[in-house]
Amino acid sequence: MNISKTQRGRAAAAMSLATVLALTATACGDDGSGATGAEGSGKGKIVFWDNNGGVRTDIWKQIIADFEKKYPKIEVQYVGVAAPEAQSKYDNAIQGGGLPDVGGVGAAMLAGIAAQDALEPLEGRIAKSSLEGKLNKGMVASVKNAGGSDEHMYNVPISANNGVLYYRTDLFKKANLAEPTTWDTFYQAADKLTAAKKNEFGYTIRGGAGSIAQAMDAMYGQSGITSFWDASGDKTTLNDPKNVAALEKYTGLFKKVTPSADLNNDFIKMVAQWDSGTIGMLNHNLGSYQDHVKALGADKFRGIPQPIGPGGKRVQVSNPVDGLGLFKSSKNKEAAWKFIEFAASHEANSKFNESAGLIPANTEAATDAWISKTEPTKLAAQTLNDGSTTIVQLPYYLPDWNTVSKADNEPEFQKVLLGKTTAKAFLDKMADELNKAQAEWKDQKKS
Repeated sequence: MNISKTQRGRAAAAMSLATVLALTATACGDDGSGATGAEGSGKGKIVFWDNNGGVRTDIWKQIIADFEKKYPKIEVQYVGVAAPEAQSKYDNAIQGGGLPDVGGVGAAMLAGIAAQDALEPLEGRIAKSSLEGKLNKGMVASVKNAGGSDEHMYNVPISANNGVLYYRTDLFKKANLAEPTTWDTFYQAADKLTAAKKNEFGYTIRGGAGSIAQAMDAMYGQSGITSFWDASGDKTTLNDPKNVAALEKYTGLFKKVTPSADLNNDFIKMVAQWDSGTIGMLNHNLGSYQDHVKALGADKFRGIPQPIGPGGKRVQVSNPVDGLGLFKSSKNKEAAWKFIEFAASHEANSKFNESAGLIPANTEAATDAWISKTEPTKLAAQTLNDGSTTIVQLPYYLPDWNTVSKADNEPEFQKVLLGKTTAKAFLDKMADELNKAQAEWKDQKKS
């Protein structure tokens, strides 16, 4: 599979000498895309890039310590990469050298990295390892699809996420409001809980990095559309009139029932703002549950599945499965694989996901007692398995998906919030880019 001209151009344009030097200094692999590397001795140092550095640093360092205790002849150098920077940092390293041995690679960026021939296929290693038969089949299918291959796995899944509506039970009780289980009750509560002059708001909307994924959840949840592509598979439903109307209603919340600071808030700022203020509701995912417990206490909020939409059905867009990839340029693939296998094992995978509040990829870890005690994770797992939720599968397999759905169009989404462009113009632009990317991907599959 060859990288598209669009992706290659963006990666090259993004690269700077300072970045390349910094990456080279922190990684032991000297080569980028297409390098074969070596199996190595299975000992010595390997470099691990955490694609959610800061947020997951503590738990990864615990897992690394456990791993190094079991394998005292292997040293793991941890490098935390902030989530919004992960895609560009990998692209830069592929173009300029300095990839790690192991890296966190979520489904949303998997296709773009795999298309540059930077990742080692892992299905053969899995089949010969302790992980064989112990990885969630749905997550395995998801990462295969995201990598653009029915045959190859370019990462080992570690966790699955899910959209959650967090709400302040204390504020809802005080205002005599029902739980926001439908979109109608959600909008009613957002309005009733807002008293801007008192710095009290009904909702916090994500306007900074990662804003579009959250907006799509709200769009498809309200429109009830259950597929990202039309029947032909060539045209996206993103700019369907029902989705346009849903986005107009959703973005209309900005500054009416939300803080104005939301315009630039990524998930870290948004979560911190909710935890420290008097805001009624927050859409995020399972990953921030522990932050809310620490800040508010478990008795002042709940995390429930996304609101129910038309016809009493819940529709959500897919959350990318996160996992670990082995880079082809690694000079010590044997040691790197040992780390991946360890991280995905029962004990380590359970420890990671309990800390993060996510759904484990290891099927043994998924039966551990902590899940039933973590309400949002328990409810998310139930709704994903009981037939009550339809998931709109996003096209993570498109090499340009992450760029189109994030860097290229997040500033355009901010213009919608500010009233400088319309929801329809925004969605039409993004739809046109995705339709072209889909056509290019299909052509590549044929060749």
